[in-house]
Amino acid sequence: MYNKIFKLIIAGLIIAFAVYQFTEGYIGNGIMLILLAAVFVFFYFKNEFILLAFLRLRKQDFEGAKKWLNKIKNPEAALVKKQQGYYNYLHGIMVSQDNMNAAEKYFKKAISLGLSMGHDLAMAKLNLAGIAMAKRRKREAQVLLKEAEKLDKHGMLNEQIKMMKENMKRAQMPNQHFGGHRQQRPGKRR
Repeated sequence: MYNKIFKLIIAGLIIAFAVYQFTEGYIGNGIMLILLAAVFVFFYFKNEFILLAFLRLRKQDFEGAKKWLNKIKNPEAALVKKQQGYYNYLHGIMVSQDNMNAAEKYFKKAISLGLSMGHDLAMAKLNLAGIAMAKRRKREAQVLLKEAEKLDKHGMLNEQIKMMKENMKRAQMPNQHFGGHRQQRPGKRR
């Protein structure tokens, strides 16, 4: 994986050649080169491997998504800050199936780096709330759940938030034990 600056350098060189083509009278070539430079600028802001990993996740192909993410060797050098957030977000989603501690670390890092879409940020906070509930940190889970609810403006996570709230209510109910150990009445001794 190469550094993110190379994409801008390549786009700059292509634009310079497009300007040369315009001055020589080859307008069609210049327009085509400008469009090609736009692709490199687009991939500067939206990493191609992260986009391919998202497509794999939509098909529930976790192994394929992991394969695409593993092609990014040095995320700090190859990705801009928001892309690093999505890199950690995707790793958190994939790891959450197996290892909650690692998933929590990835989701917290993704939130700290920032995610550009509100529903992605809401999903990360919802996953963190689930992890906090599993670790019996109810107060933290409630705060994260409220934040996720505020961020979910389009109601895409309403059902998951509702289920999480129901689970939290069930967890707060006292445990009732029926049967089990009986005390003998003091009046009856044998």
